[in-house]
Parts: sequence; structure tokens; C-alpha cells
Amino acid sequence: MCHPSTVANVVDRPRNGEEPDRLGLAFWQLWSGSGLSNLADGLVKIALPLVAVTLTDSPGLVAGVALAVTLPWLLFALPAGALADRVDRRIAMITANVVRSAAMAVLAVALVLGLESSAAAIWALYAVALLLGTAETVYDTCAQSILPQVVPRDRLPRANGRLIAAELTANEFVGPPLGGLLVAAGVVAAFATPAVLWAAAVGALLLLRGGFAVQREEPTTLRADVAEGLRHLWRHRLLRTLAAMTGLFNFATNATFAVFVLYAVGPHSAMRLTEVAYGLLFATIAAGSLIGAILADRIIRRLGRSRSLFLGILGGVGTVGILAVTTIPLVIAAAFLIGGLTNALWNVVAVSLRQRITPDRILGRINSSYRLVAWGTRPLGAAAGGLLGELLGLRAVFAIAAALILATLIGMTQITDTAISTAEHDSAN
Repeated sequence: MCHPSTVANVVDRPRNGEEPDRLGLAFWQLWSGSGLSNLADGLVKIALPLVAVTLTDSPGLVAGVALAVTLPWLLFALPAGALADRVDRRIAMITANVVRSAAMAVLAVALVLGLESSAAAIWALYAVALLLGTAETVYDTCAQSILPQVVPRDRLPRANGRLIAAELTANEFVGPPLGGLLVAAGVVAAFATPAVLWAAAVGALLLLRGGFAVQREEPTTLRADVAEGLRHLWRHRLLRTLAAMTGLFNFATNATFAVFVLYAVGPHSAMRLTEVAYGLLFATIAAGSLIGAILADRIIRRLGRSRSLFLGILGGVGTVGILAVTTIPLVIAAAFLIGGLTNALWNVVAVSLRQRITPDRILGRINSSYRLVAWGTRPLGAAAGGLLGELLGLRAVFAIAAALILATLIGMTQITDTAISTAEHDSAN
């Protein structure tokens, strides 16, 4: 049974004459903050590696930016989850965005004043990327954990579809091409703009009223909280399997995209794209993700959740594998579009399931334990991509990544529609 939270009054219930699937004002306030935050994320995701490429042509050093921004998921995911179950989740999200805004503002000022050397600049990028990644662990863990406090659990698939659509539109559809344009216009503008967007997201979250801390029956230590979350995930075969599959998937995709900029951008690259074209190519992933997120509820109802997850794996294979066999931008864009669509299906199924079968009091820790496995592989993948790129070349990185994603099909033997329904039934009793 789910333990009651201190925000039961925040969840909107349908009144007479209202649509039964109405998500409510609180959800749309959360949605607005998420959209602004993810637009900033999308700008930074493109700006950091593009700036790094101007400082060095080493695959290892360029991949170091992706390593720095993702390493906190390996180091701080578990404490972030325990924090999400101890404090007001909205306040934690606001604090994380204040930190991110301040970090980018400081970096922009440092660039205005002028860094002494390219070596100093690359280390400054690493430091800021590490701080941004640390704040992201807190923000994202709380953002996923707060949603069941804002909308009823039977509306979570619809709510997640809307959130993911906004996140992907901002993070991958609008953010990347805009980031490419801003870098082309000036590095300072590329870093100052995310700072403003994260500050605006703080304003949107301040409009969200109510308390979002969960009730705790008795005081516990941080270590005990972390251990409880890990035990719950380990004992739950369905969640454990999904986390492992996502972890391998993310290892492969981060190995690919940590070095992809070297394959795509510049006159000596394989694809010879400009910074703007590079951002537009990434936008095709977002376009597919947006379509997938909007249609996810219908597609999942028609195909079932297990088949939707299966499509997510096949789409991922195509997304990274296509890079090993062609440099034609239109062909790669088509694969990115399909991969984005199928990845959105995976996210809606996996996130909604985790939220529905986990009690509020432990949801933050389950989300962080899950992401330790699922996202903790991202820095390892980025490091592996840089190393393999140095040793074997970039095409070898893409081919190996495709094979690893294909291997996640083994986990589908455990993720059946029957197993998913059984887990939901057990959580309700």
C-alpha cells in the first residue's frame, strides 16, 4: 500500500463536469518548470562539446566533458534519492536550478574576462560540467518522485507522456539547434542563455503551491535510507531487470555521442557538418521523441507494454548502428527520428511503471537506485567511447555500441505484459 503524503490535497481529483483525465493546474506548473529546465539542458548539451572541440582535437579530452557531466549519477545518485525522500521535493528542485544557473553565469563571466590558456579553459569546462551533473541528480530524482504527488497514479502514463514531450522538445528539438546557433554567435551567449532559462524555471516552480515532503514514520539515518532503497530495487526482479537493460543501453549511447561530434563537425570530419547542422541533426531525435511521447498512450495501449519496450531496443540499435555504415546526413536523420520515437515509448512505460508500483515514501530512493544502475553507466560509456575512439577509430565505437544495445534483448525474457500486470497488482495489495 502507498503511504499517504503531506500533499494529498495537492492532487487534483475530477469534479462533476470535468474531463476524467484532467491533469490539473499543479501539473502544468510543474510542466512549465520542466520545459524551461530542459531547454537549458539542451543548450548546454550541445554548447559544452562544441566549445571543447575548439580547444582540443583529442577524442579522450572531448569525451571528458560528457564524462564530467554524467559522473555524478555514479557518485551521488543514492544520496540524491535519500534527500528526495527527506526534504520538500519542490524546494530541492528550486535549489538545484539556482546552482546550475549560478554555475553557468560564472563560466560566462570567466570567458568574458578571458581564460589564460586552452588548458585552463578545458578544465573550467570539466569543473562546471561536474557541478551541473551533480545538481541534475537532485533535480531529476525529485522531478520524477514529485509527479505522483501532483497527479493521481491512474493518470501517470498521460502525465509522463506530456512531461516527456515537453522535455524532449526543449532538450533535444529546440535546444540543440539553438545551442549550435548560440555557439556560432558567441560562446558567452551560449553559456549565459542557459543561466537565464534555469532562473526562469525557478520562477515557474515557485508558482507551484503546497508542501511536497513525504511523511516519515520514524527518524532514520541517511545510510539506512540508501540501504532500504537498494534492497527494494534488488528484490524487485522487474525493476532490477529494467534498470540493468537501461544501464547497458545508456553505456552504449553515451560511448557513441561522447565522440560523435568529432565524426560529424568540421572540415576534416567524416560528415563535415557545421555547428548549426550538427544541432539540427540532433533535433531529429527530438522530433521522433516528441511524436512518440504524444502518441505513447495510444501506441502502448495498442501494442502492449512489453512490445513497446522491444521497439525501444530496436530503435536504439538503429540510432547508433547507422553511424557505423554511412555518413549520409539524411539517412542518419531518419534513423535518429525512428530511434527518438521508440525511445519515448520505452521511457513512458518504464517511468510510469516505476511510479505506479513504488510507495511515495521510498520513491525518491527507488528512482535514485534505479538511476545509479541505469544512468551510472553513462560516464563509463563516455570514457569507453573516448578510449575506443583513440584505439580503434570512431566507426568501431558505433558498431560495438549497436551490438551492446542488441544484447539487452536478453532481458525481455523477464519483461512480459503478464509480469508487469502482476507487479502492479501486488503493489496495490
